Amino acid sequence: MKWTSKPFQVLSVSALAMMLVVSGCGSKNNNNSENAGGAAGSNTPANTENAGGSNADYSKFKIGMVTDGGGINDKSFNQSAWEGLQKLEKDTGIKVKALESKGDADFEPNLNTLIKGGYDLTWGIGFMMNKAMTNVATQNPDAKLASIDSVVDAPNVESVMFAENEGSFLVGVVAGLTTKTNKVGFVGGVEGDLIGKFEAGFTAGVKAVNPDATVKVTYVGDFTKPDLGKAAAATIYNDGADIIYHAAGGSGNGVFTEAKERVSKGQKVWVIGVDKDQSVDFGNDITLTSMVKRVDQAVEMVSKDLADGKFEGGSTRTLSLKDGGVGLPENNPNVPEDVMAKVKEYEAKITGGEITVPTAPSK
Repeated sequence: MKWTSKPFQVLSVSALAMMLVVSGCGSKNNNNSENAGGAAGSNTPANTENAGGSNADYSKFKIGMVTDGGGINDKSFNQSAWEGLQKLEKDTGIKVKALESKGDADFEPNLNTLIKGGYDLTWGIGFMMNKAMTNVATQNPDAKLASIDSVVDAPNVESVMFAENEGSFLVGVVAGLTTKTNKVGFVGGVEGDLIGKFEAGFTAGVKAVNPDATVKVTYVGDFTKPDLGKAAAATIYNDGADIIYHAAGGSGNGVFTEAKERVSKGQKVWVIGVDKDQSVDFGNDITLTSMVKRVDQAVEMVSKDLADGKFEGGSTRTLSLKDGGVGLPENNPNVPEDVMAKVKEYEAKITGGEITVPTAPSK
């Protein structure tokens, strides 16, 4: 399912795998794979005799991941990453394990637990883990690690980033064309460069199709507090907004809770989900659409590449709209055909280079 044939479907696993090989952004030419293998204390890369492409004995490999404070069931990027590893285990026999972090203090101990447990690749999920990943990678130069949403400058870490601003632009187009009040909202988790990409893209998309609309922006300062997300959503809805896009991880679950309560009382409001198709968890009655980020496929494919002897330590991959790394869900029952046509139009302008989506909010 490539975007060229169905623009609003995300990339297939096989196509994404090819993209991961050829489209690394800022990738270093590296020969670190022969020097960065195996668990801590190992003198040679783990299972190298089985890492020769399709002949690899996948059952001998172990892949682990450490969540940020949101946990596995955050209904967002941690859950998506874990779903990718679970699919990998089902399809290949590679053994997988996840350790949940309750807070920042758990990051390094959890990463070290997996490394010392002989895991062939250890994932750190989320940009909040950058410092911990850097420390652990430096302390364990023979271990192989991979990072989601954080560029870790170490020769034994492969980093995966996404062009969230591009996918956010498209859901901004949906919001700008759907709002009845000309007021929409954005609820972010922790303010910074990463979530700023979501905000910037969303605002640009709204303004592109509806210059008269206003975007109310609120950051709750945490990715793990649904009550903060609920309170932020209540304020924005009370100000007259009828659509809120969140990029707040577990805190964003509270946005859905607030919307659900209002819809039950007859108020028509919407939420735009993030990272995965959140209508699956929260229902089509309140989920207008979602900005899907294919963390699951990225984790699955990089992990399989490791088993196939194709680990790209010291490199950074950025998965874009053109690659299929971000976009809308395959099914959007609440988005009219004319709005989807407009989304397709802007998708073509972005992938064709006619529009460059901002990566930082305007001051």
